[in-house]
Amino acid sequence: MRLDVSGKTALVTGSTQGIGTQIAKGLASAGATVAINGRGEDKVKATIDQLGDGFVAAPGDISTDAGTQQVLDAVPDVDILVNNLGIFGAAEPLEITDDEWRRYFEVNVLAAVRLTRAYLPGMMSRGWGRIQYIASDSAVAIPAEMIHYGMSKTALLGVSRGFAKAAAGTGVTVNAVIAGPTHTGGVEDFVYQLVDKDLPWDEAQREFMREHRPQSLLQRLIEPEEIANMVVYLSSPLASATTGGAVRVDGGYVDSILP
Repeated sequence: MRLDVSGKTALVTGSTQGIGTQIAKGLASAGATVAINGRGEDKVKATIDQLGDGFVAAPGDISTDAGTQQVLDAVPDVDILVNNLGIFGAAEPLEITDDEWRRYFEVNVLAAVRLTRAYLPGMMSRGWGRIQYIASDSAVAIPAEMIHYGMSKTALLGVSRGFAKAAAGTGVTVNAVIAGPTHTGGVEDFVYQLVDKDLPWDEAQREFMREHRPQSLLQRLIEPEEIANMVVYLSSPLASATTGGAVRVDGGYVDSILP
């Protein structure tokens, strides 16, 4: 299988680190010109300097109207939109404030809706496009220590399915990617919130999976490149018949036959 998105322009939100950076690298390797997004211009520039050719800068805080407009000014049209930006963290369920509930919705859901609303019409008029939302196993198996995060990822599944219907018959596909527990710097910090901080990383990871994610069939954290591989495939012409789906890259974490 040859995944070829040559001549396409892609925007990956939250792509200065972690899964987002790997998705950007994967799309560029498949031929796309990829816009790197993050809140700060310096970090975006540093990421592009590290990645090399094939990338353009699209800084801006897309959880705000002004930041979203900054990104749209930098990249007026895209063929591939990957809504990857997300925040997460553990919290006592009954101590999550109204402001925190709003913040998780603003960053994890509404930011993606804004960009979809901006870019989908152009994709539809051109007769080709790919939109993806990076969801999570937490959308289906809500963790008690991250109800606010799980809620936001569940919302993305509904957003994805709804916009797929809005794009029906236009040549644009819209999907959610259900990512399982993934090894990123942010996740390392999260793991150490829940296990002994003095443990070496390999031991801490195993204890975290054993104690907090025992249903994983992979029995290890997923590497960001493994998530990126699915995203690149869904962005390619080979995935032209996959739309309105919630595609799992979860290491068998969700105990369900569908999706």
